[in-house]
Amino acid sequence: MKLTLLLLFAFMNSTIIYNFNKDSSPRDWRIIDDGVMGGVSQGKFSIDTEGNGVFEGTVSLENNGGFSSVRYGFDAIKANPQSTISIRLKGDGKAYQFRIKDKSNAYYSYIITFKTTGKWETINIKLSDLYPSFRGSKLDLPNFNSDSFEEIVFLIGNKKNESFKLVLNKIELK
Repeated sequence: MKLTLLLLFAFMNSTIIYNFNKDSSPRDWRIIDDGVMGGVSQGKFSIDTEGNGVFEGTVSLENNGGFSSVRYGFDAIKANPQSTISIRLKGDGKAYQFRIKDKSNAYYSYIITFKTTGKWETINIKLSDLYPSFRGSKLDLPNFNSDSFEEIVFLIGNKKNESFKLVLNKIELK
């Protein structure tokens, strides 16, 4: 009985950040590539026939480039450093960064790198494991310790020319 109540409480305390479906709009998500710095990487975001979000494209090191990202902003979601982001996704075997901003106008993000397997999987990220970074440099600040966040980002930048594809199904806070 206690386990049932605990599981029910845990389920009730999850917040859906984004649940992709056939009615999802790709306009909810914004691509930012290294073109902001002169690079030529190109990412795009779409919704596939199954209703999943698809972030795909090419990363190029040309012109000092090397990254592509897709971001989703929203009204602040309450959280705590012990909360976990759970992401149902299918990658391509490459490493990606997951980033959040506690304030959308903050100059830095909290980030962590995760590797994909090429199969459908659920990635769980504890918010307190996210460290502050700006333009690829770790900052001398504490890991995430805010009571809310306003933006999530997926970024690929593995310091090599490559194509990529990350399929997203559901993102929630637990």
